[in-house]
Amino acid sequence: MFNTSIKSKLFKAAILTSALTVTTATYASEFNDAYSAYQAAVTDKNKADIERYALQSYELGKAKFGADSINTGNLALNAANALIANMPKNTFDKEVKQKVKLLQPQAFELYQETLKIYRERYGDNAIELIDPLLGLSDASSKKYAREYLDDALDIAEDSDNAMVIADTKMAYFERLVNSEYYTRKVRNYAFDAHEIYSELLPEDAMKRVLNSFRVASVRFAEKDYDESEALFLAVITQFQKLDYNHPYELAAHAKLVQIYELDGESEKSTQHCIAIGSMKPWQEDIEPTPLFRKNPDYPISYLKARKSGSTTMSFTIDKMGFVKDPVVTDTQGGIKFKKESLLALKQWRYAPKFVDGKAVEAKDVTVQLDYYVEKR
Repeated sequence: MFNTSIKSKLFKAAILTSALTVTTATYASEFNDAYSAYQAAVTDKNKADIERYALQSYELGKAKFGADSINTGNLALNAANALIANMPKNTFDKEVKQKVKLLQPQAFELYQETLKIYRERYGDNAIELIDPLLGLSDASSKKYAREYLDDALDIAEDSDNAMVIADTKMAYFERLVNSEYYTRKVRNYAFDAHEIYSELLPEDAMKRVLNSFRVASVRFAEKDYDESEALFLAVITQFQKLDYNHPYELAAHAKLVQIYELDGESEKSTQHCIAIGSMKPWQEDIEPTPLFRKNPDYPISYLKARKSGSTTMSFTIDKMGFVKDPVVTDTQGGIKFKKESLLALKQWRYAPKFVDGKAVEAKDVTVQLDYYVEKR
């Protein structure tokens, strides 16, 4: 026999690296080879090989140790997690949808197998059941995910372990935040987790920083700009200590640009425009996306007449991300569209272009604003 050590999915550490301490003689060579390849793939962060060898290790391990072995349960959990990690996010594509249809049921069955083995080994209310329950929520539709999330949270709260409760509540939030099942209760789970992380974790703990970003984003959506500003600034402070650019650091800068522009504090937003420009390479073949965009007012007389139109403009983005020298190159539908478009564009902010580490002007940037009234 051998011991297993699975780090909870909740802790954002790679579950897939759970160590199987073994006596070499216990293993068939095929299992040894497959599991060694799996561990190497985890080290290399090769998602395709992680999935391949996790599944292979599970099949070989199940034959070696038996269907009810705790070792098989751990291997099933690894395999299910690998499948979920490789699940495509964009489900609008037909081929992607087909892949999800294949992977999701397979992952679901593996989580069910793990849950069954864990229940028999640890009991109905054991903390070890949380991982496969959260996995089942990931492998289910969001409609049915709540059942597994509720079960996981019940176990976490019964454990009286503050960190486990926080991690489970955060997992609950992440699963439902962008769904029709996002409620005030789900929203509050992220805030509950924030309180616990702030009390128990150091400021630079990644789990705490990522949670702060999520809470800041909720505050921003709720138009609580003072609270979100403080949280985004704290997030940036921690990410600046890293030796790489984290996507949430960029996102935090972008949110602060919006906050300051909405408050009429363009000077404050400038440093964040420049920060994004220095972090994100300029792409000449792609139209830059504004960090702050003021929508033009629809001329009242045109709106009443249900008049449509468009305005195309050319401009320069200066070294601080301001719009400079906007010129209308084409307008359709009436002169008032031109006037409103220019007024709006002058308030937009961008990340400046950087060349050799220095901000420079980006000329001949174009944008088209379209005006149309939805048909009744």
